[in-house]
Amino acid sequence: MNKQTNEPKDNRLPSTLAAYFQEYDFSQIDPSNHSELVLERVLAYGDRTELRWLFDYYGRKAITEWVIRMGARRLPWRRYNLWCILLYLPPAQRLRSEEQRIWPY
Repeated sequence: MNKQTNEPKDNRLPSTLAAYFQEYDFSQIDPSNHSELVLERVLAYGDRTELRWLFDYYGRKAITEWVIRMGARRLPWRRYNLWCILLYLPPAQRLRSEEQRIWPY
């Protein structure tokens, strides 16, 4: 349900997100059924308008929970670090220490 109008949510992605899902049939992506994928791509690459849609659709709580659970593995490091700051989460920590990383950059 849409918080402001109590109407059902539109189960379509904004057309501006198509570039983030090039390897998929964009018309077949359902934000309810494919939430993990949608959250990952929009948090990693979305602009302000797309992020506003994401927060309106999923809500801050669901996004925060996803970042805690999956962000370190599925988001680019800089974006993960940014979301930890913006969502008031503990400081971002890499999954591997600098010594264990294969590529040091």
